[in-house]
Amino acid sequence: MKTIKWGFIGCGSVTEVKSGPAYQLTEGFEVVAVMRRNIEKAKDYAKRHNINTFYNDADALINDENVDAIYIATPPDSHKTYALKVAKAGKPCCIEKPITPNYQDSSAILNAFQSANIPLFVAYYRRSLPRFLKVKSWLDDHKIGEIRHVNWLFCKPPNNLDLNKTYNWRTDAKIAPGGYFDDLASHGLDLLAFYLGEFKDAKGICANQQHLYDAYDTISATWIHENGVTGTGSWNFGSNERIDNVTIIGSKGTITFSIFQDNAIQLKTKDFKESLVIDNPKHIQQYHVEGIRDALIINNFKHPSTGATAVHTSWVTDKILGQL
Repeated sequence: MKTIKWGFIGCGSVTEVKSGPAYQLTEGFEVVAVMRRNIEKAKDYAKRHNINTFYNDADALINDENVDAIYIATPPDSHKTYALKVAKAGKPCCIEKPITPNYQDSSAILNAFQSANIPLFVAYYRRSLPRFLKVKSWLDDHKIGEIRHVNWLFCKPPNNLDLNKTYNWRTDAKIAPGGYFDDLASHGLDLLAFYLGEFKDAKGICANQQHLYDAYDTISATWIHENGVTGTGSWNFGSNERIDNVTIIGSKGTITFSIFQDNAIQLKTKDFKESLVIDNPKHIQQYHVEGIRDALIINNFKHPSTGATAVHTSWVTDKILGQL
C-alpha cells in the first residue's frame, strides 16, 4: 500500500480527538504538516502529535511538495479561499462541514474540483458510523415498509458563551446565518439525504428569540424528498433541556434515534421490536477517514460523503434559511 501524506490547514479542537488521530492511525496515511495562523499554536500541536513540519502560512503548506493531500479544518467562512487553492494545486482534499456558509460558494468549490478531476470529500462522518449504517440497513431492508415521513426535533439550552455574549463564530451571522443550525442541523439533514434520497424542496421559518447573538436561534422546516417522502424539523437553541429525537415513519412501523446522543437506535413494528446500542469509535471520524483511504488508494470504495453530497446539503440549509 502506498502512503498519502496529509497536511492540515487548521489544527484546533476538532483535530485534537475527532479527526486528527484518525488520519494518523489510518494505514496508508501519514500527517506530515500542519498550519495555523498562530505559529506557536501550530508548533505546539505539531509537537504534541509528533508532526515534523508546521506553518502559519496556508500557501506554504498547500504548495509543500511533501504534502500529497489537504484536510481543511478551519471555520467555514475560510473554506472557499483555501479549497480553491488546493484545487489549483491539484491535491485531493477533505473539508470540515459545512462546506461553506452558503450554497453558491459551496458550488464554486465543487466545480473547481470536478473541473480538475480531483477527489473532494467533506466531513459528514455520520454516513460512515456503524450506528447510522445499521439504521440505513433497516430502511434498505424495508423493515418498516414504505417510508412515509420523517421528523427531527432538536433543542438545547444556551451555553455560557451565549449567555455572556462572548464572540463565537458559530453564532456570527456572517459566518453561520443559521447560528448553531448551520453547524449542527447540517449533520442530520445530510444524513437524511443519505437515508431517504435527495431533497426536492424545503421551506423554513426562522427567528431570533433570545437576542443573545445576531444569527437565528430557532428554525422550523418542512420538506419533501425526490421520492415523495415528507419531512419536518424543528431546532431551538434556547430551550430548558436537550432533546434530540429523529422518528422515521413507515407503512409498517417506526425507527427512532438521535443524531448527537449515543442512546439506542430503535425499530418498532406491530410484531417486532429491536433496540441496539452501538458505540462510536474513540476518534469519531475513524471510519470516514478509512473510507477516504479506500477511495484514494485501494480504489474499491465509493465514499458516501463527497463534495457533491455536501453541496446538496448546503442547498437544503439555504432553502430552509430562505437564502434561495
